[in-house]
Amino acid sequence: MADIVLNVEVREQTGTGAARTVRRSGKVPGVLYGGGKDPVAISVPANEFRKALYTGKLLGHLVTLKYGDETQPVIAKAVDMHPVTDQPHHFDLYRVDEHQQIKIEVPVHFKNHDAAPGLKKGGTLSTDLHSVLVSCTADHIPEEIVVDLTGLEMGDAVHVSDLQLPKGVTAAMKAEMVVASIGGHSADVEAEGDAEAEA
Repeated sequence: MADIVLNVEVREQTGTGAARTVRRSGKVPGVLYGGGKDPVAISVPANEFRKALYTGKLLGHLVTLKYGDETQPVIAKAVDMHPVTDQPHHFDLYRVDEHQQIKIEVPVHFKNHDAAPGLKKGGTLSTDLHSVLVSCTADHIPEEIVVDLTGLEMGDAVHVSDLQLPKGVTAAMKAEMVVASIGGHSADVEAEGDAEAEA
């Protein structure tokens, strides 16, 4: 089960005015969706919600929602931040079964920049996708997808089909989509091509 537990209260009233009242009382308003049930307006104490959010394990992870003695596994799908204060303003949770197959965005990170010849020659890493949509069970959501840049030259690209995904995790997007590529000034790439042709 998940590491994070959110203690929620059910909100009787909905709407902008009701949400504002919830925020004034030191809580963050949200909505619980999915599971074949009607949406439920809920709230979580603001300090508890901020603590969960800043662990980095709230969004896109399996979380335990606690209401009184009842618990429910959920996925936090969205958190809206206030444009001025940058504090959590509203959130959406979705009911799931721990072993349910779901589709979810997972962040992409890159490693071994210094082992990519294309970057050593002055190329730049162009990132097309900052996250990848994957299909997996709710209790096996990867923390991240790591792309190894070792050996990549200028002009090389990493496609979705090239990603090393954990067991039981599959990409839920087109295999030919570009995740990232190494580019440079066109003159540099042409010069490199000319040099190779002369050799």
